[in-house]
Amino acid sequence: MILGGESFVALAEALQHALWSFGGAPRGHRTDSLSAAYRNLTRDEREDLTRRYDALCEHYGMQPTRNNRGEAHENGAIEGPHGHLKAAIEDALLLRGSRDFDDLNAYRCFIAEVTSRYNKRRDALIEVERRALQPLPTHRTNDFEEEIVRVTSSSGFILRKVFYSVPSRLIGHRVRARLYDDRIEVFLGSQRLMSRPRGRPHPDGRHGHVVDYRHIIHALRRKPMALLNLVYRDQLFPRRAYRDTFELLCERLTPRAACKLMVELLTLAHERTCEAALAVQLQVALDQGELPDLASLRKTFTPDSSALPAVNVAQGVLADYEEVSA
Repeated sequence: MILGGESFVALAEALQHALWSFGGAPRGHRTDSLSAAYRNLTRDEREDLTRRYDALCEHYGMQPTRNNRGEAHENGAIEGPHGHLKAAIEDALLLRGSRDFDDLNAYRCFIAEVTSRYNKRRDALIEVERRALQPLPTHRTNDFEEEIVRVTSSSGFILRKVFYSVPSRLIGHRVRARLYDDRIEVFLGSQRLMSRPRGRPHPDGRHGHVVDYRHIIHALRRKPMALLNLVYRDQLFPRRAYRDTFELLCERLTPRAACKLMVELLTLAHERTCEAALAVQLQVALDQGELPDLASLRKTFTPDSSALPAVNVAQGVLADYEEVSA
């Protein structure tokens, strides 16, 4: 499933997934003109994309070819079955009774189940094709793009018109970002630091944002009023209960008091690692139409000192160290 439109990353990821699922590679690979993938690219960028596509085909021993421009009927063998599959997915959604999914992975599992049933009747034909496939290479080739970016004082970096937040300890560092179709992975040297969902800019050209409140909560605590006008404010709230709580605070309190209390609640969720449990308490208060009691919540999520084990550390005798050194 492609998330960001036609691109080399999307093509490489989907094609390699198909090849490894079938257990072999054909001798040729045919595409359309890929005009959407080349749109808004400079001449150098178009040539780079072409080189990468040729290298991808060479890695699997496939001869790259493409449809002739203006000959729409050449896509018929693909577009026809594609239309039938879309109809099958639409029918499955109607039978399911809802188009809402918990997350992207749940939707992908649903699509995989539908396509598996749809392709089941072609098992015999697939087996015939599989016997004619070339063996796969020992490993996959790259299905990502890589860029070096600098982390700014905002505890993040901008890449492809999207702002990504990172831990504040990385401010000033140059990190390596690998862009996949559905995620971005961040490396410092050879160490993989984190993986985040890939963001997309808005259709009107505005920058997108992928933000984790844990990365910027300490800066917000110094200037809580900044929360009021942050362009990515809604992404700071890890669960719906937090967002609804802030809306209620803005209705009942002054902007300054609302921002300060909300920042303290996010700080509590981060420092006590109680994000889910705190969300439950906030929802209870929302259902009762009450504002959250910060003092009570801090007491609830503060470790009980009486439950902590007593650790007695015996001090060593200095004379023993003298014997060792002797």
